[in-house]
Amino acid sequence: MTIDRLKATFAGVLVVGLAGCQAGSDIGAFNDPGFGEANRQTMAAQVVNPDPVYDRDIPATSADHAADAVDRYNNDQVKQPERTDTRSTGPG
Repeated sequence: MTIDRLKATFAGVLVVGLAGCQAGSDIGAFNDPGFGEANRQTMAAQVVNPDPVYDRDIPATSADHAADAVDRYNNDQVKQPERTDTRSTGPG
C-alpha cells in the first residue's frame, strides 16, 4: 500500500468518524423538545415537599403504646387480626 493510498484511507476514516460528532442532525430523538420528559417527571415525583399541608391533623402518638407493641412483638404475643375472607364479607 502506498503512502498516498494510506493517507486517503486515513482521511476517509477520519471523515466518517467526525460525521458521528455532527450536531443539529434532523434524525434522532435528541432534537425532540420532549426528549427526557419522562425522566424529569420521575425525578420531580421523588422530591419531598419540605412544607406539606394536610387536610386533617396528624394523629397523636404515644411512646408507651409503641413500646408495648415492640415488647409484644419481641415476646411473640402479637395481637392476631380478625380473619376475613372474601366469602364472608357482604356486598358493597
